[in-house]
Amino acid sequence: MVLPCLNEAQALPGVLARLPAGYRAIVVDNGSTDDTVAVATAAGATVLVEPRRGYGAAVHAGVLAATADYVCVLDADGSLPPELLPTLVAELVSGRADLAVGRRRPIGRGAWPWHARLGNALIAGLLRRRGVAVHDIAPVRAFRRVALLDLGVRDRAFGYPLELLLRAGAAGWRVHEIDVEYRPRTGGRSKVSGSVRGTARAVRDMVAVLALTRAGQPG
Repeated sequence: MVLPCLNEAQALPGVLARLPAGYRAIVVDNGSTDDTVAVATAAGATVLVEPRRGYGAAVHAGVLAATADYVCVLDADGSLPPELLPTLVAELVSGRADLAVGRRRPIGRGAWPWHARLGNALIAGLLRRRGVAVHDIAPVRAFRRVALLDLGVRDRAFGYPLELLLRAGAAGWRVHEIDVEYRPRTGGRSKVSGSVRGTARAVRDMVAVLALTRAGQPG
C-alpha cells in the first residue's frame, strides 16, 4: 500500500496501526518538514524519499517501489478507513473491476469543505461526459501494479488521479466505485481541501490534464 505524505506525522501512526493484516505500507515522503519519516520508520513502514514535489510524483515513486501484484493508494491523513482496502482489492481479484476506487461520503462536520466538494463535483462531471462513470476523484484506489504502469500516467502533480481515470476509461478498464466514509483528518492540514487556494491549485492541475487530453497529447 502506497501512502504519499507531506507533513503527516500526526495522523500517520493511527493510519499505519489500522492497516489490515498482510498489507505492507510504503510511505513516500514528499518533502516533509515534520517527523513524518521518523514516525513511519518507527512504525515499521518502508520509507522512500521523493525529492520531486507533487502528489503524482510521490504516488508514482511508491508504485514503482512496490512488489505486490495488487497495489492500493491511500491518503495518510486519517480521513479514510484503511479497513476498506481488502474490499477494493476483492473487486480486482474477482474480476469485477480493473480499477476500484472509493466514493467519499462525508461523516462529521468539516470533513469535506464546500470549495473542495464543488471542485470535485465539477471535475467528476466532466469525467462522466467523457464516459468515465465516476462521481469522485477519489484519494483511495486499488489496481494491478503492472497494468497501471502500462497506462503511462504522466502527471506528477494534483492532476495524477484524474489522468489515471481518463487513461483507464480510454483503455476500456472497468472502474468500480465503492462508498467510503470520509471523516475530518486526524492531524495536520490538507494541502487541497484545507484552503480555497489549495483546492484551486488542484483544480488548475486537473483542468490542465483535461486540456491536454482534448488535444490528444497524454493519450
